[in-house]
Amino acid sequence: MAQQNDIKYIAPVAVDIKKKKYCRFKKSGIKYIDFKDPEFLKKFLNEQGKILPRRITGNSLKYQRRVAQAVKRARHLALLPYVTDMLK
Repeated sequence: MAQQNDIKYIAPVAVDIKKKKYCRFKKSGIKYIDFKDPEFLKKFLNEQGKILPRRITGNSLKYQRRVAQAVKRARHLALLPYVTDMLK
């Protein structure tokens, strides 16, 4: 029977160090999200045109709601597409 200190690994055990997510709006001091700037709003969309969730972007709840509203307004004015194959 193997002892606790007899266990050896071939490769070192990988430990993932995750970067802390932050809200870029709070950090930059942005108060208003302009729906007329589609290039900025594309950062919050994936290739199909869907809005990325908070857990991926790192936005706070307050600013995620504002981003979603701005994207929806930009879609309504045809500045952003509702659906696409390759947006970026």
